Formats: sequence, structure tokens, C-alpha cells
Amino acid sequence: MSTASRIRCADLNDRIMSAKEAAALIPNGVNVGMSGFTGAGYPKAIPQALADHIREQREQGTEYKIGVFTGASTAPELDGVLSEVNGMSFRIPYQSDPIGRKNINEGRMDYMDVHLSHLGPDVAAGFYGKISVAVIEVVGITEEGHLIPSSSVGNNKTWVDVADKVIIEVNHGQPAGLEGMHDIYQEDFLPPHRKPIPVLKPEDRVGTPYIKCPKEKIAAIVETNSTDRNSSFSEPDEASKQIAQNILQFFDDEIKAGRLPKELLPIQSGVGNIANAVLAGLNDGPYKNLTSYTEVLQDGMLEMLKSGTLKMASCTSFSLSPEANQELAENIEEYKDRIMLRQQEVSNHPEVIRRLGIIAMNGMIEADIYGNVNSTHVMGTRVMNGIGGSGDFARNGYLSIFMTPSLAKGGAISTIVPMVSHVDHTEHDVQVIVTEQGLADLRGLCPRKRALEVINKCAHPDYRDRLLDYFERATKNGRGQHTPHNLAEALSWHENFEETGKM
Repeated sequence: MSTASRIRCADLNDRIMSAKEAAALIPNGVNVGMSGFTGAGYPKAIPQALADHIREQREQGTEYKIGVFTGASTAPELDGVLSEVNGMSFRIPYQSDPIGRKNINEGRMDYMDVHLSHLGPDVAAGFYGKISVAVIEVVGITEEGHLIPSSSVGNNKTWVDVADKVIIEVNHGQPAGLEGMHDIYQEDFLPPHRKPIPVLKPEDRVGTPYIKCPKEKIAAIVETNSTDRNSSFSEPDEASKQIAQNILQFFDDEIKAGRLPKELLPIQSGVGNIANAVLAGLNDGPYKNLTSYTEVLQDGMLEMLKSGTLKMASCTSFSLSPEANQELAENIEEYKDRIMLRQQEVSNHPEVIRRLGIIAMNGMIEADIYGNVNSTHVMGTRVMNGIGGSGDFARNGYLSIFMTPSLAKGGAISTIVPMVSHVDHTEHDVQVIVTEQGLADLRGLCPRKRALEVINKCAHPDYRDRLLDYFERATKNGRGQHTPHNLAEALSWHENFEETGKM
């Protein structure tokens, strides 16, 4: 590792130390803001050293836990190792680690699920107490001591601003060419000092390429050489491909109706195989000069940039397979002017999303017949990952689309149910529901008409008649005709699954 090429501020050379020494600077019981968003840009060495430190403290009879704040999910080297030692008393705002999920669902770790655009300003306002330490991965440090962000930005600026001390991981394994790809907005996000964010199109640059950090705040610098750990996406199955075709047909119809321009509007896409199938369909279709204003750039969008279908992508993080990561690193100069990485307060900002007219496409666990969506909880009580940015985009986008296969668990579960077991997105924020069975356009429909649209267009045939029977009986029970329900059996499908393993 060449320290000189990455740490350009000579005043900071005396703060270079080992991960073990840096981890010892994190006191027991504090809240720590760590970098990382969807498995990109998270610290690689310090969390492992901290986990070792926690083990040592436990062996000496000292209980040791910290609160962990991030941008979104991280990776086994952060969430995994700290979950293994049960070292987190509190976790926010999103996680996807299986051990962490188990700790949350078994009550060993407190977890708070929040909209991603809210967390940075809420922490700056003091809603969640003090963030004492920030642990941030960077590509390098400038001559002035500014931080060159890594493969994600997330809440890093906020953590640096509010923390008493900052611990830096300078990762030589991240491409040095990332420098200049970031746009860090410097204005205040708190009332009464808020100003309009002047993003009028996805390619607008409104900030600086660096995170400003007072040199006296930097307590330690640890050098690493590790790539982000992201898994390869599997090939889309037939259901995912059909969902993609249903959405593409919808776009074609909207263009013909004059409700979308032929270049569409800026697209936002959640992460996963279905999302990648939609992006692949867009890449293979007639669309040109598309733009994206999203939180995560995954393989499908990188392919669209490579082919020229997508001319510009604004995001807060990468979520790339190892193959796509290599493609980005090897050709980063070709991508640099067409990708912009912002902090998540900007990438997910409700006002910017509303002004740009984002087409929001997100996954879900289940939807009910009236259009309410559950995107976080299995059977109403066990959290999967979190709401992430889906609420930011669904509530404020020009079009709000939710998608999932109509069946789960080999047919044991219908993803279209009489009533969702947990509500993340109310019927007011959901315009379109898509499964491989079809697409339900809910715009302009009263609840009873939405129910028939969802059942007839999206439900799997194995469950469609039962849903129609439920709805028809609910309309005759005399309890009200606006949103008919049989309350005694509205959640009986979920109860059946818990008792028998099948809805």
C-alpha cells in the first residue's frame, strides 16, 4: 500500500495506526456512526477489531455494547461480526445480516426502522442522542484534510459533522478513480435554515467532491486493502421476466396516453433480481437517453450506462456484483462523468423526488386487496430488512410501483392477501401493483374497485377465487361498503400459515 498516494495531508501521518489500536478508541456504551450502504463503502477492518475487543472485554467480565448508525445495510465484516458477539445494543436504520436479523427478532438487539431520508437530519437535530464516534471508509484524504468518499456516501457527512472524533479507514482496494464522482451538498438540512436543494435534473452538481472534516477531529487512520463484498445477482427467473414485461408494457401505454415522455422520467429502482430484470428489459427496449435518480446503482443500471440507454445516474451508493465492480474499476474514467454519488439526504429527498417526477419501482413482501403494502415484516412480526428508501420514493414519486411474484414459499404463501399483516406503504402511496400474473393500475379507483383490480390482475389462480369469495362476503356483512372487510378473518390467512405452514 502506498500511503503517500492516498493520504496526501502530511499533518495526519502521525495518526496512522492499526485497526486494533483504533478500535480501542471506541468507548463502551456510545453511539457510533459508521459508513456503509447496501454492502458498499463500509469499514472493513475496524468492526472486526472491535468485535475482538468486545470478546476480550467479556472474558474479563465487562459487558460491552454500542449503538450502530449507518446509511443502510452493510456486510458481514460489519453487521455480521458485531452481531456474532451480540455487540450492538441498538441498530438503525436498515440491516440485512442474517445474524443481526435473528438477534432483532429474538429481542437481543433493539432495531428502529426509519425512512432513509429522515435519519441524517433527525440525528443532527438530536432526536436519537449523541453520536460520539464516526468510523468512515474513504478512498483517500486530500492535502487539506478533506475526505474523499468511497463507493457509498449515505450519512457519512452527518456522522463526520456531529461526532466528537472521527476514525478513518483509507481503503487502497477501492478505485482511486472514484475521486471526483461525488457531490456533497454543504447546506444545512435543519429548520429554520433549510434552503431549496437546487437539483433540477439528475446531472446537476450542487456540492463539492469531498467531505469536509476538521483535522483535529481525526483520531485515527487505518489503512486497508479490501473490496466491497457484494454477491452476484442470479439470472432472472420466468416470474421476474414476466413482471418486467408487464411494467414495460405499462410504460409503453403511458407514453401512448401522453402521461410519460418517450425518454420516460428519471427512474428509481430497488435492489434485487426483479429490479435487475426490469432494468434489463429497459436496456433491451426502444428507450434512449434515460436518466436515473435513485439511491442504489446496481448491475442493471451499469449495463444501461455501458450501452448508452442510460445517460446519467444519480445515487448514494453502488450495489454491484463482483463482476460489475471489476467493470467499474477498469473503466471508471468512462463512467465518472455519468455517475454522481450524493449523501442520502439528497438522493432520497422528498422535495427533489417530487420535483423531478421520479418513477419509483420497489419490491414488497405482500399487498392486500386495497393496495396497502408490507415491505418489511414476515407474518407481521418478524422483520426482514427494513423500509429503506422505498417510502421516500413511493410517497413522493410521479409513479409509485410495487412488484413481487404472486406466490412465495413454493406456493404456500400468496403475496396478495385480504389484509396485510404489517403496513409500510398505505393505499394512498401505492399506484401500481405488479406480479407475473399482471398489472393493477389503481389510480383513480375507489377501494372496492381497487380490490377487484388487484385480485383479478395480480393474484395467483390458486388463491384468486378465495380472495373473491372473501371480498364478496365482506361486501354483504353490513359493516360498511367503502372498504369492506370481515375483521374476524382478515388475518386468518397469516394465522393459517403460522399453524399449518400454508395459507
